[in-house]
Amino acid sequence: MPDQPATERADVVIAGGAFAGLALALALRQSLGAGFKVTVADPAFAAGAKADPRASAIAAAARRMFEALGVWDAVADNAQPITDMVVTDSRLQDAVRPVFLTFAGEIERRAAPDGAGGCEPFAHMIENARLNAALAAKAREEGVALSATTVRRFHNDGRIVAEFADGNMTAAALLVAADGANSVVREQAGIATRGWSYGQSAIVTTVAHERDHHGRAEEHFLPAGPFAILPLEGRRASLVWTETDAEAARIVALSDAAFHRELERRFGLHLGEISLAGPRRAFPLKLFIAREFIAERIALVGDAAHVIHPIAGQGLNMGLRDVAALAEAVVDAARLGLDCGGEPVLERYQRWRRFDTAAMGLATDGLNRLFSNQSDVLRLVRDVGLGLVDRMPVLKSFFMREAAGLTGEVPKLLRGEAL
Repeated sequence: MPDQPATERADVVIAGGAFAGLALALALRQSLGAGFKVTVADPAFAAGAKADPRASAIAAAARRMFEALGVWDAVADNAQPITDMVVTDSRLQDAVRPVFLTFAGEIERRAAPDGAGGCEPFAHMIENARLNAALAAKAREEGVALSATTVRRFHNDGRIVAEFADGNMTAAALLVAADGANSVVREQAGIATRGWSYGQSAIVTTVAHERDHHGRAEEHFLPAGPFAILPLEGRRASLVWTETDAEAARIVALSDAAFHRELERRFGLHLGEISLAGPRRAFPLKLFIAREFIAERIALVGDAAHVIHPIAGQGLNMGLRDVAALAEAVVDAARLGLDCGGEPVLERYQRWRRFDTAAMGLATDGLNRLFSNQSDVLRLVRDVGLGLVDRMPVLKSFFMREAAGLTGEVPKLLRGEAL
């Protein structure tokens, strides 16, 4: 019989190397030093792995965290500030799309740790591949072990032992599931989820356009769901286009010319001629929240813990709030010489994140149900409501700070502070 591979040791093993996993690894390593060993496992680290073609809205709080981690400077030149946002409500066949709500794209920096005044964009748009590459490069520079494999299973023997698909094993104080909505770690830990499918899919693609977008984001509420135009660097935009599952499958399967016609009906001609500048894919939409965010020596973060409707663009930023909260709990315990994977640490993390997650999940669910329908009565109610909000600067300011991730009990990293 071949010899069993030796079990390596680490302080924390992270399953999943996208934004959440890499940001957590960086935060722990930078705060606790070279003696604190962090391993991140993800097949995407392999040479030649396909890059994520999507783009994401990075809220102001998340950007502050990336600044604190020393990553933002590497991507700042390719990040497009959102300078303002407009919200419309119409049917597909309507000749005009009246604007019911507008938001300025900046918020006051009153929460900045250095006390600096002025304003900052409430969000930036950036392509996922660029930010992921910057996070991975910084993690390697800091001495984080990046392994191009997956956590296949684990067992608990005082310390938790992660068994990888490549046959290696690592024992650690804490295993973090950052391995997405279909988390293997969550499933093997026996953590149930509650939620439902919306019967909708988001068609995601990138377009190029003739005129400058000037940093404006647009959210067109159509009966099938929101059609979001999100500005990217240059004369490009990322689209998140919601349809029923069947209609999304039909549209994605169209020829390029037919797809362009469907796209133009919804996009309009206000930015001139448009053309496809990236692949098109459809992602089924659902809401689920894990019943527990923790188990013995296990913590869930990001999509492993929760998936929400993209109607408010908060899914990724909620995951980064998980990261900031868990990192702070682990670092505080480790500096006191306590077990960083012990129950008090994990319970602190769970208390910090569960209510906020549930509240955001219910809010996005309610928005989707309010806007994704054919009811004339509901359309009248929501349009009156949008108009009232547009005339209330204090309420608009609150919504902007909520979208920026700067309300409630904000972890240090999201305030731009080192741990």
